[in-house]
Amino acid sequence: MFPDSADPGSVRSAAELNERIRALWLRAGGSLSAAERAEYELLVVEWAAAIRGGVVEAA
Repeated sequence: MFPDSADPGSVRSAAELNERIRALWLRAGGSLSAAERAEYELLVVEWAAAIRGGVVEAA
């Protein structure tokens, strides 16, 4: 569906995911289409998992 969307087997850093989220918003000009919204939601879920993983590793 989305070539850069979240792949359950991929491991991307929170920083990389944050950069992708920012780039998506810039490309969209601040207003997401339905497809962009779906991509955004996948990226945010993956970002949150990366953040949680980082917290667990730090502990």
